[in-house]
Amino acid sequence: MIYHCIRYTIDPHKLGDFEAYARRWMEGGIIRRCGGKPLGYFLPKKGLGGADNIALALIGFENLTAYEAYREKLMSDLEARENLAHAEKSRCILVEDRSWFSHLGEEGK
Repeated sequence: MIYHCIRYTIDPHKLGDFEAYARRWMEGGIIRRCGGKPLGYFLPKKGLGGADNIALALIGFENLTAYEAYREKLMSDLEARENLAHAEKSRCILVEDRSWFSHLGEEGK
């Protein structure tokens, strides 16, 4: 299993827009429908210190081929395209950085 981590730099004044965007991926079932295994979206927590403009998403895939199939399905999924358009229109996302990880307990399996 490989894990895709998306690190978002968001506009903290548009946290509500970003939260709606994230909920549509998770609760709307877009990620699962397209073949990903969502581990979650993580929003900044106010009042604890730290950055108020960083959010994360973690999505699991069996392998890179599964991720590539997921990306293809996303591009043809109407709800996914509408959600991406929402983020673009609201400008809640300033930057997306993408990284790949393996789970220490799953190495070699």
